[in-house]
This record gives sequence, C-alpha cells and structure tokens, in this order.
Amino acid sequence: MLPEGVRTFLSGARAPQRSSVSRRHVRVGDRQWQAVSFAPLIDLPRAWAVIRLVPLPFLEKLRASLADRTFVKLTLSEPSGGEPDLHNVYGRLVEIKGAPKLSLVFHHERRDVTKNFDLEAGVARVGELLGAEFARGYLFTTSGDWQWRAGALKASRPKFIVAPSPDHDRTKATPLDGAAPFLRALGVTNAAGEPRPAMADKLRQIQRFTELLGHLLDDSPLRERRELRVLDMGAGKGYLTFATHAFLRERGIAAEVTGVEMREDLVAFTEKTARDLACDGLHFVRGAIGEFQPDGPVNVLIALHACDTATDDALFQAITAGASLIVTAPCCHQEIRAQLQPPPVLRDVLRHGILAEREAELLTDGLRALLLEIRGYKASVFEFISPEHTSKNLMLAAHRRKQPVDGEPLRTRFRELCEFYGIREQRLTKLLGE
Repeated sequence: MLPEGVRTFLSGARAPQRSSVSRRHVRVGDRQWQAVSFAPLIDLPRAWAVIRLVPLPFLEKLRASLADRTFVKLTLSEPSGGEPDLHNVYGRLVEIKGAPKLSLVFHHERRDVTKNFDLEAGVARVGELLGAEFARGYLFTTSGDWQWRAGALKASRPKFIVAPSPDHDRTKATPLDGAAPFLRALGVTNAAGEPRPAMADKLRQIQRFTELLGHLLDDSPLRERRELRVLDMGAGKGYLTFATHAFLRERGIAAEVTGVEMREDLVAFTEKTARDLACDGLHFVRGAIGEFQPDGPVNVLIALHACDTATDDALFQAITAGASLIVTAPCCHQEIRAQLQPPPVLRDVLRHGILAEREAELLTDGLRALLLEIRGYKASVFEFISPEHTSKNLMLAAHRRKQPVDGEPLRTRFRELCEFYGIREQRLTKLLGE
C-alpha cells in the first residue's frame, strides 16, 4: 500500500499541460517516490501513476562515502528492467588526470562496458538505475556496509577497514604465498605449500595480517617510503615477524625488522631460522616489551596478542619512538575489568559476568584508541580475522596524522568516559602522564 502522503499527492496534484511525460518526486519520511504523469497523452486532468521508490537514503550514504573517502565499492544486482542482458553494475572510485571519478562497470552477458562519471553525476546515475533497472544495491564503506532493497535500507558492520587506492591502473594485492620458505621452516606448511594438519587457521591469519599490513601502509604517511624500520614486540615463534619481513621485501622495501621476545629459547630458534634462510635485515633479540629500548627511530611498531597492560607498554613505546604506523591486537583485558563500576543505566545489563567482561574489553580498547587520537594519531579498531579462526581477532591500528589536532576536547571526553564507568587508572594514561 502506498503511504498516505503519496496517495494525497496522487489524488490532488494537477497534471502538466504539455504533451510529454512529466515526473514529480514525493518525499514521505526517509523515502522518496517518483511519480509520472501521462495526462496530456490520455486526456485526463489528474492521471498520475507511481513507478518506483527513489533510494534517497542509499544515495545519501553513497554521496557521503565518496566525499570522506570511506567508499570501497558498489554493486547493483537483481535486474528488474532495462537491457535484457545486463546482469550487474559494479562501482569503484578511480582517479583520472588528478580528478576523482565514480567508475561504473556494466556487466552484460558477453561484454563489460565501463563508464566514468564525475562524482555527483555518478550518484545521480546510480539513483536512476536502482529501483528502475535493479532491485538491490550494496554499498561497502570502511565505516559501515549498506543494502537497499524494496525501499528499505539495512546497515551492517563494515567488511573492509581500508579504502582501496583510487589509482586507475592499480595492481591487485595478493596474499602471502603459502610456499614461502619461512612458512615451511616454522612448520606451517609442507613442501607443496599446503598447510600442515591443524595449521590452516594459522596460515589464514598470517595471510590476512600481511594483507591488512599492506592496506595500512598505503593509508599511512609511509606509503612512498622504500626503507622501513619495524619492531615486532612479543614476537613469540616469529610467524608474523617473518611474514612482515617477507611481505615488505616482496614489495621492494628495504625493511629492517626486529622481533623482540622475552623467552630465550624462542629467540634462539627464530634467530637461527632467520640466518638459515638468509633473511637479511631480520633479527630476533631478547627483551621485555616494557623495557626494550630501540637503538634508533622506528617507523612501524607491531604488537599482536600482548597480554593485558603489555599492549599499553607497546603503545607507549610506539608513541615515544615516533612510529608512523602502529598495529596491535590486544588480548587479556584484565586491568579495566577489575575497576569497572556499571553505571546505573547499564546495571541490569552488566550484572551478567560475560557481558561485563565484553564491555571491559571494548572500553579498554576504546580508551586506548582515544589516547592515540589525543597524541596525534588516527586510530581505528576492527575485526581482522573471523572469530572461527581465532578468538583474539580485534585489531587496534593507528597512523600519525600529518596535521596535529587539538587534544583538549578529546581529553575531556576521555575523562568523562572514565568517570562514567568508574575507572580510576589506566596503564597507558599513566605512562603518557595524561
């Protein structure tokens, strides 16, 4: 049934007095309807008919994502009219002669047709296609994904955390090769490059990490650097340390990568493996995260699965060393959990232990991200691998901003957040003197 506002328009709107089809738009709430008049053609004073819903909210999300560069890609599917052999339309952001364009690829049965539009013209073209020629639209952005169908807009968590490069002739990133020698030496794969029993999830984690590292580097001030110094704090058996070294060298970057690990037996094993594989620029040293002092500047600091406040120690190391890119995957959030005082409005929710534990985890990493923002970084928190592969799947990443920000409003929000939850102290706050 049509909304009351549309029915009122149809019953009262006067048809145009000219011999051509005329279109009007009627907005009711967050939906816009397009009506068309054929009155002069059939000699009726008020002959209006609704032909489709206009996907206004979807177009607004698309326009905003193109403006703030959070746009990843666009898909129009479920053909409902138009050319009979047109199956889908795919959209991506490209840069042609220094100007951003929305590139739409029209996927036909036997051919693809690419058309590049100025951004506003591209949004308008999507509006013409969606609802008239396609019943469903998908918009992927780094801040959230959106699906439009039958006039309804549905939101979901973002599947992508970094927008792709708009370079028109960009090369597609490929995951780390399973046949890489270090994977075999560390017992992840066999001679054929296939994962050993029980190591398939580990291989996916390693490959996903290097994929994300590439995106994070491309979105950081280090994008054009051909030399990098990298610290991996809490390197363990060195899976991701070796992967980082191999990935950066494959990119043509002269990377000096150091894995820092407290357990002496693991340091001996990984250092020997690095020498056996002739991994120039890769070394492992013994040291604790909170005590290790690098002997020079650090461009990238990595700390995956550093337990509890060890992540704070690593973040402090990164900030004081002036790292341009920080990549962490926190775990074992115990410090905040012990202090958490449920606010009255959340008391009935957080009286359940498991929910209080999850709230403490979110609060801990949210506070860390806010502290990084205060110190001049752009921070993001996201899921970097499916929970079915590892429960330690949350990543906190940050890159240094080109221009400093006013930290005082952020400090005020930080203090308000701590007061709201009854948090008295936090490790990184203390280290930074905030």
